[in-house]
Order: sequence, then structure tokens, then C-alpha cells
Amino acid sequence: MGDYQATYTRSIEDPEAFWADAATAVLWRRTPTRVLDDSRAPFYRWFPDGELNTCENALDRHVAAGHGDRNALVYDSPVTGSKRTYTYAELLAEVATFAGALSSLGVGKGDRVVIYLPMVPEAVVAMLACARLGAVHSVVFGGFAASELAARVEDARPRVLVTASCGIEVARVVEYKPLVDRALSLSSHQPDHVVVLQRPQAVAAMTAPRDLDWHDLTAAAEPAECVTVSATDPLYILYTSGTTAKPKGVVRDNGGHAVALTWSMANIYDVGPGDVWWTASDVGWVVGHSYIVYAPLLVGATTVLYEGKPVGTPDAGAFWRVISEYAVQAMFTAPTAFRAVKKEDPTGRLLSAYDVSSLRTLFLAGERLDPDTWEWATERLGVPVIDHWWQTETGWPIAANLRGLEPMAIKPGSPTVPVPGYDVRVLDPSGAEVPRGTEGAICIKLPLPPGTLPTLWGDDERFVASYLAAFDGYYLTGDGGYVDEDGYLFVMGRTDDVINVAGHRLSTGSMEAVIAGHPAVAECAVIGVHDELKGQVPRGLVVLKAGVDVDPDSLRAELVQRVRDEIGAVASFRQVDVVAGLPKTRSGKILRRSLRAIADGVDEPVPSTIEDPAVLDALRPVLQT
Repeated sequence: MGDYQATYTRSIEDPEAFWADAATAVLWRRTPTRVLDDSRAPFYRWFPDGELNTCENALDRHVAAGHGDRNALVYDSPVTGSKRTYTYAELLAEVATFAGALSSLGVGKGDRVVIYLPMVPEAVVAMLACARLGAVHSVVFGGFAASELAARVEDARPRVLVTASCGIEVARVVEYKPLVDRALSLSSHQPDHVVVLQRPQAVAAMTAPRDLDWHDLTAAAEPAECVTVSATDPLYILYTSGTTAKPKGVVRDNGGHAVALTWSMANIYDVGPGDVWWTASDVGWVVGHSYIVYAPLLVGATTVLYEGKPVGTPDAGAFWRVISEYAVQAMFTAPTAFRAVKKEDPTGRLLSAYDVSSLRTLFLAGERLDPDTWEWATERLGVPVIDHWWQTETGWPIAANLRGLEPMAIKPGSPTVPVPGYDVRVLDPSGAEVPRGTEGAICIKLPLPPGTLPTLWGDDERFVASYLAAFDGYYLTGDGGYVDEDGYLFVMGRTDDVINVAGHRLSTGSMEAVIAGHPAVAECAVIGVHDELKGQVPRGLVVLKAGVDVDPDSLRAELVQRVRDEIGAVASFRQVDVVAGLPKTRSGKILRRSLRAIADGVDEPVPSTIEDPAVLDALRPVLQT
């Protein structure tokens, strides 16, 4: 690991020199003379005296360099049957105009704008327009419940809220404006204006003078220029969803964010100017912020914005169509999306109808990548399938196989190695480092690298309590795992997914990997449930691949034996149920905590991020048996 090892070592031993070099890829209005401000540790700030504009880096600089006719954004919407491509010059014109529209409503540097939009080009335009003005955007996933939107409005206190008349979930129209009206009725803070993008699938009722039509507003707007901001000024707030406490507003700054994302595109994803990059996610999540909107545009690539699903719009060949149609070279999505495709089309029959030869690499993150899904995707596509690991809080990968720096051998089940900048350690409960091969809490030694959260919005105390208090001098990721003898990191799941069976600490993620390897299983979840004798015992839920016909009793026996053979009898794995589906968040994470609560008879609120509450309801009688 020559280039990687030297680069990683330098980033840890001399981070200021390392990030000073990385910062030269960014266009600064005032070049920073200081790299790291550690005077208020643990509140570290990167490039404290630097000044720039993130929108200028994402759009204007490419147009100024003569690349205005290069494709910046490709919009593909199977749910509406529409497509559109924007060049860098065209996207810049749209963004500057909408920035002017926001400016006419009084939005300026430091003001907040809540964006509640579906996967349409206007979502990208609105985000970049805020960045252009030095305003702080807070994107809320389109279709979130009114109470959740209200909580974010209450916390961010936006001057303007930008929404659409509706979103489309496969064939179902979800009207957004009634949700917005309800949210604002619940919030003590009221924005000055609500800007509404009217879509033909549903026309929203407007309330004058508060509500304004997007098209009318932009028709009268003068384009706005980029506003200079400090590197340490906030670019956006992105709220993470808790099941009980109010959501945490993760803050992202301008300078460190631009530097880190620019570095990541070249070194992790091996994507540069003119490359076609597709992140199949949503702008409401951190993946959408970082790798649909900002990172690809910062490096002058073409980014695909897809308003559709992996299956059902119209079928499990949707991903292959998009790759083929736009000659996508690198794709990034969640493992759960590929599990959905695999479930509907286990043999990959639909792939044969498309030419996907443009694809060089598939990147997966967001949920642990089980080896079976990795193997399925690898065999079907014939390209490297790269697992990598990161969080809303970090904004870019903590561990990855760095395809642009030094491609490494792939170990299924591992996101490979720590990314330069991240001093990853595995600690025991006392805070001591554990030997290689031993599981513990995955932590990152402070300071965190650029691009990661400097704090939570308006709540420094909660930032420290949530992330820094467990181990002095470390950021707690909340995930458990280990580093093997080759230095590869294995992330076994949230630390609350480690169960204690008769005094033995066991990872449910390890058991899931074993179960997912069975040829009949499309996806699975293992949870720890209360047991009078052993404290906890594991319980499995499995979803079968489409078209698979197996005897449930025989399958249960085989799965129990697999876990016994590979984990050991100590796991006490005896109960497994075949179910129609697993409850997930809209970003694809399985709601294991909710499953545990039901199985243990605990009354716990169902997360607002749940995609389909009916799936969880259907499992209640199973789990309570």
C-alpha cells in the first residue's frame, strides 16, 4: 500500500501541511495563511482566515475556464416521464437568477433557508443559490411529516421556506403544500415567505402575501453575484433524526467542506472533470448533499439527478437503463437499493437488455454491505464494487478503498482502510486501544479532518455530549468493529447492535453476514431480544428472493446451522422468521431499534423517517410471539 500508506501517514503526522496542499485545488478569494485553529479545542476550525464562495467553486470557475458547455446536471425522472440536461453555463444562469429571487426577499449572508423539495433540478438550484448568497440552507427530505418539518423550522428559524406542490412516490402523488401549511401552524417561528414550485401533477393552494410562485418570482429576478464568506461560516445545516429527542442540526462549514469533497472525488472515487457520476440517493440526505450536488460540481464532473426508485419505476432494470443512457462511469448508492434489485431480479435477467460497459466502479454505503450483495453485484457487473463507510456527521468517507490514490484488494465485509485525515482507533470501554482483530468502539482521534461537523447548530454542549464525552480526545462514531492484521477496518454495526449473550459480546452484524450468504435470502436483520436466562439472545428476520420456493422449516434449520457453524453455539441463535419485508428509513436503513423495542414489549416512538409504517405493523404479531 505504497502511495496510500505514505499519504495516510503524512495526513496524521503533519495534517496542516497535508490539508494546505489539498486546499490549493480550491478557488479562494482570500487564500488561508492558517490551516488549523486549535485554540478552542475541541472546537477545531479549518482554514480560519480563508475566504471563498462554494457556489463560485461549483459553477462560476468552470464557466470562467471555458467549460460552460460541459454538462453539469442530468435530470432523469421516470415518475414524470421527463428528462433534461443542464450545461454548466445553463445551471449557473438558473442558480444566479434564483439567488437574485431569494435576495429580493431579504435573504442574505447567514440567513437560513429551509428547502423541502423532491428530486427535481430546482432542489440543486436552491441549494447552490443559498451558497451563492452566503445563506445557510437546511434541506428537509421531501414528504417528511409536518411535525418533523416544524421541528426543523423551529430550530433553524429560516427567513424563507422553499417547497413544491408535490412529490411523486412511484405512482403516488404526495402533496407537499398541505404538509408545509400544517408544519408552519405547529411552529412558533414563521418564515417571511414560502416559495412554491408548482408541478402539473398537483397544484398547490397559495396564501397571499406569504406564498410566492417560483416561476413568477424568478421571472422578475435579477441574477445575483457570489458573496464572499469565511471558510468557517456555515454552508448548511442537516438534521439527523432521533427517535425521542429533538433532531440534531449537523453544521457544515464552507472552506473545509470544499477542500475535503474536492480531495475525495479525485482520491476516493477517481472522478474528475467531464466524468459522468451518478449518486442514486436523495438531496435530503447527506449523500445527496455531498455527492449529488457539491462534490461532482466542485470537480467539474457531470452529476445525474434521478427522480425514481431502484425497482418499480418501472422495473428492476431502472439502474441499468440510467447507466446505459448517460454512459455513467461511476455510481454510488446504498446496499439496500441493490438488495431490492436482487430480490426482484435474482439472476440479473434485466441487465442483458442494456449496455453498461461505461461503468468503471460501483460504490455502496449507508448500511453495512453484506458479502452476498457484494458478490451478486460484482458477478453481474464485472467491475469493482467498493464498500465505504461514513456518516451524516462526517460528510465524506471515514474508510474506503481509495480508487484514485491506490486501488487495493477488496475484502468482502470491509470498507477497506481509514481515509487520510481520519485517525481511526478501536477502543475498549476504558478508552484503551484494543489489539488487532479485537472488536471495540470505533473512534476518531481529534481533530477531525476538514469537511466534518465543527459543532451542532446552536448547541455546542450537545455536540460535546453526543460525540466527544465518551472518550477524552476522541470522536465517538457509535459503530463497533475491529481492524484486522492487514489494517483493514471491519464495521460490524452500531454499538447498540452488539448483544450480550450469557456474558459473551456478539455482533448481530456478523450473524447477518452469515445468514445473507444463504442463496434463498434477499435480505435479513438480526436483533438482540430479552431472555430471562441469557440476558439477550439473537433473533433473525429474513426476506426471500423473488421466485424462491423453499420450505420455511427447512430454511430455518439451515440458517440456524450456518450461524452455529460460523459463529459458534455460543450465539444461541435458534429463532428465525421468514417475513414479507423489513421496515426501513427512507434512506434505506433497517429500523433494528424499532424491531428490538417491539420484540421486548417496549413502548418506543416509531421514527419519522420510516418509509412504510405498514411493514412494521405487519411484523408486530411475529415479533411478539
